[in-house]
Amino acid sequence: MLGLFMVLPVLGIYAIDMPGATPETLGVALGAYGLTQAALQLPLGWLSDRIGRRPVIIGGLLLFILGSVIAASAETIYGIIAGRFVQGGGAIAAALAALAADYTRDSQRTKAMAIVGASVGLSFVLAIVLGPEIAARFGLGAVFSLTACLGVVGLFIVLVALPAVPVAATDAVRGDWEVSHVFGGGLPVLYASVFLLHGLMMATFLIAPKALTDGLQVPADQHSVLYLGTVALSLPPALLIMRWGRRVADPRAPIIAAILPFIAGVLLTIHSPSFWLVVLGFVLLFTGINALEALLPATVSRLAPGTRRGTAMGFFATSQFLGIFVGGATGGIVLGAGGATGVVFLVVACCLLWLALIGVRPLVMPMTTPLATVGVASKIDKSGE
Repeated sequence: MLGLFMVLPVLGIYAIDMPGATPETLGVALGAYGLTQAALQLPLGWLSDRIGRRPVIIGGLLLFILGSVIAASAETIYGIIAGRFVQGGGAIAAALAALAADYTRDSQRTKAMAIVGASVGLSFVLAIVLGPEIAARFGLGAVFSLTACLGVVGLFIVLVALPAVPVAATDAVRGDWEVSHVFGGGLPVLYASVFLLHGLMMATFLIAPKALTDGLQVPADQHSVLYLGTVALSLPPALLIMRWGRRVADPRAPIIAAILPFIAGVLLTIHSPSFWLVVLGFVLLFTGINALEALLPATVSRLAPGTRRGTAMGFFATSQFLGIFVGGATGGIVLGAGGATGVVFLVVACCLLWLALIGVRPLVMPMTTPLATVGVASKIDKSGE
């Protein structure tokens, strides 16, 4: 995720002069990997149940490395698009979530998922700072080259550092599946939330870096300083929201508390004439992103029954990456047709829909799961009996 996020603040600036670059093709390049990710998350998650997690993760990392090399050597925007599509073939998020579940007891799984979500948020923070610095010094190709190197590091970790996966005591009997296991209890609201979060992120970073450079005269090589400062300011409130989310039974209030600064940040960063308002916008934006990247997957792991937690995480990952593609592609189309003002209207409409979804539908544990003993199993696990 660190490698994938690094391209967000730089693609709209450093690829704008490449042959074939238009607002539409830049938007596709930004979100391209999300389409193949969305298409392959569920099939590869299912395959990991059949042949094991490790082979699927290794194959996905190899595709990710290949796509990064293609994008690094590209001389046109279409080469970058091709590389990003191949990168997305490494759709291993669902398999990784299932692997994390294999390694953890049910009583500790929510904590593990929260740590995974927080690590994604941390990778976003680092990427927003590192991406502009590397691109300014060495060019856009270096960002993709470093991404390939990070893929190699991930491959080494999987091959060498991970301990053997324990034989998972399956929570569910084969064939014992109900739609409510992955679509009950308000889970679709969380799928929609991660779709909108990443879609709006793509639309924002399609516009905001160029607006900083052209509208506010902030040189591209100074963007990393701006991002670093605003990210640092965003961490305390984000951590407070995350801590609140772990303590309450109904997760809607903390999620809304994270969505509101995110929405305000998006609007300020893409449509504000004042430098200091843009700075405030980035603080609010990063507050919402960091909190939501931890809260949403942790909430899915809490609400999904143990029988189908992996499948629910697969739908969650699919929604996330589909949002990346749709947000990048749609943002590019709207930007080309109606400019930044058109994107603002699109963002406002999506945000109103998002708040309505969260406010109307309660987030509760599905009651139709045949394993109502999940809570009992947790108590047995703690007692050791």
